[in-house]
Amino acid sequence: MKPAFYVTTPIYYVNDVPHIGHAYTTVAADVLARYKRMMGFDVYFLTGSDEHGQKVEKAATTAGETPLELADRVVKRFQALWERLEISNTDFIRTTQERHKKGVVHIFSDIMEKGDIYLGEYEDWYCTPCETFWTETQLIEDRCPDCNRPVEKLKEESYFFRMSKYQEALLAHIEANPEFIQPKSKRNEIISFVKEGLRDLSVSRTTFTWGIPVPGNEKHVIYVWFDALTNYMSALGYPNQTTEYERFWPANVHLIGKDILRFHAVYWPTFLMAAGLPLPEKVFAHGWWTVEGQKMSKSLQNVVEPNMLIDKYGVDVVRYFLLREVPFGLDGDFSHTALVQRLNSDLANDLGNLLSRSTAMAVKYFDGVLPAPEALTEIDTALKQKTEEMLTTVNGCLDDLAFSKALQAIWEVVSAGNKYIDESAPWVLAKDPAQRGRLATVMYCLLESQRIVHTLVSAFMPGTAAKALQSLGCGGEIDKTGLVWGGLQAGCTITKAEALFPRIES
Repeated sequence: MKPAFYVTTPIYYVNDVPHIGHAYTTVAADVLARYKRMMGFDVYFLTGSDEHGQKVEKAATTAGETPLELADRVVKRFQALWERLEISNTDFIRTTQERHKKGVVHIFSDIMEKGDIYLGEYEDWYCTPCETFWTETQLIEDRCPDCNRPVEKLKEESYFFRMSKYQEALLAHIEANPEFIQPKSKRNEIISFVKEGLRDLSVSRTTFTWGIPVPGNEKHVIYVWFDALTNYMSALGYPNQTTEYERFWPANVHLIGKDILRFHAVYWPTFLMAAGLPLPEKVFAHGWWTVEGQKMSKSLQNVVEPNMLIDKYGVDVVRYFLLREVPFGLDGDFSHTALVQRLNSDLANDLGNLLSRSTAMAVKYFDGVLPAPEALTEIDTALKQKTEEMLTTVNGCLDDLAFSKALQAIWEVVSAGNKYIDESAPWVLAKDPAQRGRLATVMYCLLESQRIVHTLVSAFMPGTAAKALQSLGCGGEIDKTGLVWGGLQAGCTITKAEALFPRIES
């Protein structure tokens, strides 16, 4: 039986238009899902939409529509973008779906029955855009510490979750599982937050109605974060012991932006502990994108719209740039200049040029019919070895979610291929009939190394890899058998590859 692997993105809030940050997390999850499938895993890859809460209710009222109409409209934008970005998600969960509501009501009732959710009264400073209560000491100059907007004093009857009860258990879990919160800087941040002391958490609201009612007390709506986080299990059929739930829960990795780390690394695990359910293996918080040094914001009109980038540069260029430009976990800066530079140097000059040079020579010297290699010399063995070492490196990098380092390792083999051509000089060998066997070996090694490169590249740039593999005479399913040296069969047809990435002259 195949090993199971479950990867999730956050569910995206429908009060937002899809931007580069949403694309970033989703492309990263997609690369991981594609790679794991290639390596023989049974993968469940979940994304979706977060549709409840006061912000959605307010926005819908302003727009003169119902909250569900607003959600239906915005969800289509996200789904259309994922299609354009070639996202291979297994499922798309919406918090307005019955399957989700059932899961939320079940876990809420279960924790309440165990005595860890109780009715009380809440008074504190509330930030509507963040849908978060803050204490006086957490405010920065009387404003929300997260978004810097004004807050208002709210007092309401509320259900509370005994989060304080799980402080020590959560710390013990984080200490015992160093991989649980990544990267390390974020792990340290959460440890110090928890050590400051966890307070009981208000988990219901009475000031609006757009949400899932509290079971047994319908004037209360379940807190939007309690509702949203449950999606990771409700999508698998929780609370029913479905095949999916039993096979894939707990998740191997929740990929999130760093702004929602506390909800995933403090609230979510304590909810699960209270319900007696297994915790996810890893929560990985990536950084934010600025745009040419400035924070992305609607008011600055500098929000990078992914559809526009795809129109301008093509989907695979966008996917490559997002994961190559910045180490995953750190903040990154987006600029068109940097993107064009990556396109011209890494993609057009290195990857594309190597393939078109190599396939053109195979067509010129052997009429596009791949010859059988003779015994490998030292220079051939070095290229084979470098290609095989890359596989181990990439595997380790992707286990650590170091996408940028994985791509760097692949590109080292691309450079080695270009160097191999210069050192073995096929154009010189082609002039001497006595060197025909040697020329055959050089062509075989050169093309075989690239076949393995493009098999790996398929996780990052599926469309590009498919074109490349086709010109190398390989089609069909991609799996880990394609990562073994010797996969190219003598006699297969090689066609000259068109330029994979036309250069952009700025």
